[in-house]
Amino acid sequence: MIPVKDTSKQRAAYTQAIVDKWNNATPDQKRRGREWYTTAHELAAEIAGGKTRKGAGVLAALSANKSWSENCRLARKAFTEGTASGHVRDAINKANRIMTGTDPSEVLPMHIKTGHFYLCIADPENPEAVVIDRHAHDIAVGEIYGQRNRGLGTVRRYNTLADCYRAAAQKIGELPSKVQAVTWVAHIERT
Repeated sequence: MIPVKDTSKQRAAYTQAIVDKWNNATPDQKRRGREWYTTAHELAAEIAGGKTRKGAGVLAALSANKSWSENCRLARKAFTEGTASGHVRDAINKANRIMTGTDPSEVLPMHIKTGHFYLCIADPENPEAVVIDRHAHDIAVGEIYGQRNRGLGTVRRYNTLADCYRAAAQKIGELPSKVQAVTWVAHIERT
């Protein structure tokens, strides 16, 4: 687990690892990563009958420990059936509250991954939100953690990595969410 209290040297190394992953992404991976949140935004609108924020909230609520394809399947099913299922009780309860009209920002933990995932899907041009999931973590620290705990529930650790993605985005000249998505695509498609 990375330290909660980091040094400027550690932050610089994390930022450089992100930039390096970006630079090593293929043109196709960069194209797909840049489009990732826009495509998710369109899906959110479609599954929620034009209520994009609601669709984004349900997608985010049902995202923890699920592949993107499974996440989409569960969210579609929730809107089709009128109730969420197929996940842990907490995620189902959050999705159901959002589906019945509670604003996602009142339901989701807005200071960590799930809240940021919602923000990026709801507004793909959000200049601050950045999703730090296990892949984003592993990219920044330059190591595949596998099943080891990354400690991303700790706000300070989460914010350290989010700030590193923002710094990398500034160097690259892209939005932080696009840098995260491009590097995510490159990371999961590594050989």
